[in-house]
Amino acid sequence: MSRNYKFYNPKGLYFVSFAVVNWLDVFTRNEYKDIVLDSLSYCQKEKGMEIIAWCIMTNHVHIIFRSIGGEKPELLLGDFKRFTSKAIVRSIKDNIKESRKEYLLEQFQRAAEKSSNVKNYQFWRHDNHPIELWSNKVINEKINYIHNNPVESGLVFKAEDYVYSSAIDYSGESGLLEDIIVFNL
Repeated sequence: MSRNYKFYNPKGLYFVSFAVVNWLDVFTRNEYKDIVLDSLSYCQKEKGMEIIAWCIMTNHVHIIFRSIGGEKPELLLGDFKRFTSKAIVRSIKDNIKESRKEYLLEQFQRAAEKSSNVKNYQFWRHDNHPIELWSNKVINEKINYIHNNPVESGLVFKAEDYVYSSAIDYSGESGLLEDIIVFNL
């Protein structure tokens, strides 16, 4: 793997994107997005994850974060992904309204069969592509990219109208996730 896609600086600020296997549109249901949101909140309060920007799209997540609790950022992100993977798969299994249940679980099982380190279901792709953000200009670019993702995808006209994102925090209001560190753009 390229040097550009690893966590080399344990105190660095990182932009990460990670997707559901096969880019499946799982996050069309709010209950699955809420699992990600609750886990991010837990990581903030209990594991020292400082979040600058975030967005949950239909099949992937973007976060700008740093670890301030002493845990290596790759371990922090790994714990987050492991927990959310199990919780979302369990929620899909238990959701009587989930019309795609069999299809999604089959896709997660097939992905797990191809993986050497996953037993039953693989929810997230293994690649995170962490990029350390080294300047204000690059930080601003990544924040704007994250917040404009729902606009570019046609989900909203204005970034701050997308609920599952920190864009509203950057417009002066409070979003769903507390304790966002708003970077002055």
